[in-house]
Amino acid sequence: MSSLSTRARGALSRAADNPGLERLTRAGFIGYGILHLLFAWVVARIASGGPTADGDQSGAMQEIADEPFGLALIAAIVVGLVAMAAWQVLEMLRDRRPAERMASAGRAAFYLYLAVSGVKVLRGKKSSSADTQQNTAEGLLASSGGRVTVVAAGLVLAGIGGWLAFVGLTRRFEKHLRAGEMAAGTRRLVRRLGAAGFVAKGLAYGIAGALFVIAGWRYDPDKARGLDAALRTLAGEAYGTGLLLVIALGFAAYGVFALTEARYRKV
Repeated sequence: MSSLSTRARGALSRAADNPGLERLTRAGFIGYGILHLLFAWVVARIASGGPTADGDQSGAMQEIADEPFGLALIAAIVVGLVAMAAWQVLEMLRDRRPAERMASAGRAAFYLYLAVSGVKVLRGKKSSSADTQQNTAEGLLASSGGRVTVVAAGLVLAGIGGWLAFVGLTRRFEKHLRAGEMAAGTRRLVRRLGAAGFVAKGLAYGIAGALFVIAGWRYDPDKARGLDAALRTLAGEAYGTGLLLVIALGFAAYGVFALTEARYRKV
């Protein structure tokens, strides 16, 4: 049995270290960074009160779908996201640490979720994650026990936001980087970009989670629209424009950080 387990781990390691998968994964980080830069633009548009698609990643892809080479770019992003998900699944299977396995599983699920959103855009569908989340919440709130489920989902989402902010503030993301290959100035820049990006993402997801909790508590599915609801709720506050611009800058910082991961991430 131990021999079989050893062979299985060896096969997983060889698959995870496949040069082709590594190249696709690194290309995926470029697409992931571009997606965050597009999302930062969407947030800035919401802050300025201009017309825009949904304030989430699917909305960011919708923004470029009609542009020249937009569909080709989305297709490339989808391929990269699938490669990143496959890499994380392999990492999950070969890592023995429960916390790291859970983190890899969560990242793989998120990358696949974004990839599916991209495929819907490529197929000409108006992919709206916000509408899907709202409709799901509305169905749950109309069912027995659904209120608890929506509140629990909000608490989980708020917890993810808190964790992202913690990662940014403590710079835990640095353990995944090949920092020894960076020049001193590059290392400082990447550290600042990562910290700002993770904190901004944590803030946005934390607010989205809080709104999910409110949706379940008040039976109000309009609040259960994820990032879109969070951003548009902020836009209606007196201090919202400034905070949204800060969040936009933070997501842009994360986008640039993801671009550097294409070179320096441990894959």
